Amino acid sequence: MKIIAIGMNYASHNKEMLNSFNNQDPTVFMKSDSSLLKDNKPFFIPDFSSEIHYETEIVVKIDRLGKNIARRFAHRYYSQVTVGIDFTARDLQRKLREQGLPWEISKAFDGSAVVGEFVELNELDEGIQNLPFHLELNEGMVQEANTADQLFSVDEIIEYVSRFFTLKIGDLIFTGTPAGVGAVKVGDHLQAYIQKRKLLDFYVR
Repeated sequence: MKIIAIGMNYASHNKEMLNSFNNQDPTVFMKSDSSLLKDNKPFFIPDFSSEIHYETEIVVKIDRLGKNIARRFAHRYYSQVTVGIDFTARDLQRKLREQGLPWEISKAFDGSAVVGEFVELNELDEGIQNLPFHLELNEGMVQEANTADQLFSVDEIIEYVSRFFTLKIGDLIFTGTPAGVGAVKVGDHLQAYIQKRKLLDFYVR
């Protein structure tokens, strides 16, 4: 099982992070299999960072084997989605970027890829490119967006990443975060929704 993640896929987030983004292709990074955190288990803040940020994202689960998938066929390779959190050790990421070094350890550490309950797309009121989602932190909304705002659609992402990686059943794709990212602390309560369906509910320890 692979966890593929897309960076800088919402203009609002790029603006808040002061990123000038004009790439013609998606920005891709990977998370380790030990990054996966599911079943609403608590997230434990690691001892190597003092600035862990949440990033709420729509997550797609691949359910067919595929390579070099054309965009017009990409919708055949997934049928379930959820909302997830891409936790980032922002202080570590910043330091590594300043040094011109790879920053995977700030993104792919244990427990950093949180996923909620997967639902069938056909159970939702809208298609994959018109899904509203949001995150509540301690009962207050901190992130809210719609997949219609993505710079690269889910099908474009699948077309692109499948050029480089064979997509296998069970692989996950984190599709990028909108504006509103921020730090978590011990005791925080995070709840994430697609439309009005709460699919993720966990605490920070």
